[in-house]
Amino acid sequence: MMPSPIEGKSRYMPGIDGLRALAVLAVIAYHLHPRWAPGGLLGVGIFFVLSGYLITDLLIAEWRREGRLNLKSFWLRRFRRLLPAILVLLSAVAAWIWLVDRSRLPALQGDFLAALTYISNWWLVYREVSYFESFGPPSPLGHFWSLAVEEQFYLLWPLLLALGLRLQPRRGWLTGAMLLGAAASAAAMALLYEPGADPSRIYYGTDTRAFGLLIGAALAVVWPSGKLSAGTSVRVRRIVDWAGTAGLFAVLLMVVRSSQYDAFLYQGGFVLLSLAVAVTVTALAHPSSQLGRILGCRPLRWLGVRSYGIYLWHYPVIVLTSPAGGDGISLTSAALQLTATIGLAALSWKFVEEPIRRGGMKAWGAQLLGWYRKRLPQPGMRWVVSALLILFFCVSCLGGSPQPPVATNALAEGSEGIAAPAPTPQPDQGNGTGTVTEASGPETKETAEVVAETAPPVAPGAGITAIGDSVLLGTAAQLEKQLPGIVIDGKVGRQLAQAQEVVDRLRSKGKLGSRIIIELGTNGAFSKKQLESLLHSLADAEQIVLVNTRVPRPWEGTVNDMLKETSGRFANTTLVDWHAASEGKASFFASDGVHLNAAGSEYYASLLAKAVRKPQAPK
Repeated sequence: MMPSPIEGKSRYMPGIDGLRALAVLAVIAYHLHPRWAPGGLLGVGIFFVLSGYLITDLLIAEWRREGRLNLKSFWLRRFRRLLPAILVLLSAVAAWIWLVDRSRLPALQGDFLAALTYISNWWLVYREVSYFESFGPPSPLGHFWSLAVEEQFYLLWPLLLALGLRLQPRRGWLTGAMLLGAAASAAAMALLYEPGADPSRIYYGTDTRAFGLLIGAALAVVWPSGKLSAGTSVRVRRIVDWAGTAGLFAVLLMVVRSSQYDAFLYQGGFVLLSLAVAVTVTALAHPSSQLGRILGCRPLRWLGVRSYGIYLWHYPVIVLTSPAGGDGISLTSAALQLTATIGLAALSWKFVEEPIRRGGMKAWGAQLLGWYRKRLPQPGMRWVVSALLILFFCVSCLGGSPQPPVATNALAEGSEGIAAPAPTPQPDQGNGTGTVTEASGPETKETAEVVAETAPPVAPGAGITAIGDSVLLGTAAQLEKQLPGIVIDGKVGRQLAQAQEVVDRLRSKGKLGSRIIIELGTNGAFSKKQLESLLHSLADAEQIVLVNTRVPRPWEGTVNDMLKETSGRFANTTLVDWHAASEGKASFFASDGVHLNAAGSEYYASLLAKAVRKPQAPK
């Protein structure tokens, strides 16, 4: 079933739904496996431009018809269109987690509340949850950040637009004001972006993502769908189609070639994407466009109509059905997850979204009650089933668990803030004065920093310094055992961008050895400039041992490729290929697929010990 305008006052544009389908498929491909569509996260940017265009087009058309905007009616339609599907999804996710792993529900309560109130993006910013670099069990509601940005736009934009239309209704003035706002938003993204640092704040922020919505809104002012005529000349139609095709090609090229770590995206790339989408929409909105007919083909149109439900369901399906710490992806699993996502979205559209969209909550409730009575004709049975459903829903939402929570003193950096195992002190090895704290859970924002030293100056580890994150901390006891005298400086959550400060501090205290192990990259990617700058500052070191990473997250390949390429250009640098050495050794890892158990720690420490004892080969 395909949609049609409820009041018959706007024109249905099938090509727009085709573009929606491409956008949501790009996002799904990115979340299934980033290498399939490294720029798949740009699909959200496509949705922003489309939302800005369609909503503004609708509001301006109403202003021209009625001379005013019925804001109450607009907001009611928005909530009726969006909220019921969200309530169904949240109930299903709560029920699933309650059945499968109810201990996670308390940690997810904030995510549920933020999703219901459409503030998920700022909730994630407040909790410093990274979109790119968190590797604890991700929240199944992490994708609600983009829905929050759009809903905030739906709440504020009609007010601003009504004010603008009343004060200065001329198209040129309105378009200029919108583009000025878009420029300010894009400038905020570029100015707040720090190369090598986690860009999640600017990725989530309503202020730094508003330019996509405003570019779409500006297009609606100069290219209103209701005033476009199919009776244009052949030359005009060709120009529109060629421009739209070029815009679509640029969008697809960025999805295939860019990645979340490209500085280009945050310094103008997202703006270029939005402009390319706007040019594409220019063609798709035109009634005589051939591109609109192509993208409006039935399969794409069917997916596009249900794209909201597909977006809602895809991330919980992927997160809740993927094994923790899994390495790689099964094509069979991906196909099943995609099928389940589309199936659930189709059910949501047929039984929740479309009935409520057309008849409202009251009519939908009456329809559902009629079906319920037909299936359960006995009044007594209806009461029993209803009571059980209400009880189950309440327990799910409250997140009750029969098991008492384990006391912890650290919060995982994963998207849902799930509690991680508390660091446990390691026994003194008898020849050291430092205390080593092992972090066996996911990376956190807590700063569990330690420096472990052993006294004998002639010990095998004398003159060796190891700098790293919690993976290094977890192996500190074994390193101390195999390399007595080693200096270990580890900090939970540390990134390579912070390594120079650590090097300078250790050097000033006389604790920086001539042989240096650097184990960083677990918590996210870094720039080539940052790595090269660090290695140049250590040019006088006898040996630098770089350790690559095994972390089941998108930046793993980026980090390992960067380390491999850069280490080959520095004569005093050795690369330990931990990723290759740990292949097929799942028994060495904790459930997160990153941190190590006792056997894994011993094996990891032996690799590092062997690397620093091995004479440097000439390069």
